[in-house]
Amino acid sequence: MPSLYFAQGIPYVVVMTLSVVLYKNLGISNTDIALYTSWLYLPWVLKPLWSPLAELFGTQRRWVTVLQFFIGAALAGVALTLPMERAFQLSLAVFWLMAFASASHDIAADGYYMLALPRHSQAAFVGVRSTFYRLANIGGQGGLVYLAGELTERSGSAAAAWTAVFWLLGALFVALAGWHAFVLPRPAADIRGPGRKAARGLAREFLAVFASFFRKPGIVVTLGFLLLYRFPEAQLLKLASPFLLDPADKGGLGLSTKAVGIAYGTVGLTALTLGGLAGGWVIARFGLKRALWPLVLAMHLPNLAFLALALAQPGSLWVVSGALAVEQFGYGLGFTAYLMYMILVAEGPHKTAHYALCTGFMALGMMIPGMWSGWLQDHIGYVPFFGWVLLATLPSFMMTALIRIPEGFGSKESA
Repeated sequence: MPSLYFAQGIPYVVVMTLSVVLYKNLGISNTDIALYTSWLYLPWVLKPLWSPLAELFGTQRRWVTVLQFFIGAALAGVALTLPMERAFQLSLAVFWLMAFASASHDIAADGYYMLALPRHSQAAFVGVRSTFYRLANIGGQGGLVYLAGELTERSGSAAAAWTAVFWLLGALFVALAGWHAFVLPRPAADIRGPGRKAARGLAREFLAVFASFFRKPGIVVTLGFLLLYRFPEAQLLKLASPFLLDPADKGGLGLSTKAVGIAYGTVGLTALTLGGLAGGWVIARFGLKRALWPLVLAMHLPNLAFLALALAQPGSLWVVSGALAVEQFGYGLGFTAYLMYMILVAEGPHKTAHYALCTGFMALGMMIPGMWSGWLQDHIGYVPFFGWVLLATLPSFMMTALIRIPEGFGSKESA
């Protein structure tokens, strides 16, 4: 389970985070970075629509290992494209393939997790799987970004440095896929799907489940909350790394790639993880209804840290890291409320499918605002942009005021 969920985290952080830093190092504009990398969310938006295929064809174990080999090949494919003349377009096409493979791997890995472990062991391993998923994020966003910065300083070429990073990452992922092909258990419950002959009946069943989701009471408010809760963060996250990397004359902090790996990829993500743990404790202690507004405020108010950094432009890495830690810790706190609300929405006879639909809307809420964020920043600068991000918290507050949470939901005493 640790290695499986470490493998699940790597391609996601590569597609969503490393691609941004890579393209910034290659001199791509913030407008193009935000627009085209935001489109990479689309496979996670559409993931619920093709999730039944994993049950129709083959076993979950087979899907996991085959997709891991494909992701390893895609990582090597990025390395092949970077020295080419049209590196941006070609690497972006490979990232698209990797994104679809990663979203599909999420389906298979989660399905395998439920089939390979009895229910009591599933609960026991929840902390393990989330910890190693986070470690993959820290290793990617922190360690690999730092490595790329170090290689850039030594070689003098960002393209050559990132080519080496992706060759290394591809080799490691293929090795990880080979390891899983041999060591993953073969649970008796993980049987081969019925194939095409059952597809028509399954399609009808899926449409019925899909329709039942949109018949839930207050579904309009629910969808508004799912789409707008992270409205400011969707814009901020796409510009965070470019802001840290851009020189002072462009309004950025002028950090090196190595420093970004330390400040944002290591310190920031560690604070995010701790914030998530603290948010879970708060909800378990007080329930989601009582904790909701404090967690929402904890998520959005620390965005002031980016505005303060843009205004002050401190030269100290310690100051920058501290500000990012505060912002990420608050984000981790607030995101737990969002996850618990999705669990509440998914309650009922089709819990798994409805939760998958919630995650699809969550990804859509990140994709659309992120697409225009780079264009907006390029036109107004970083200080007004971070001011706009603070103003963009208002739709989130409005939707939070409209949702209804049962008394005691999520608290340990209620459970």
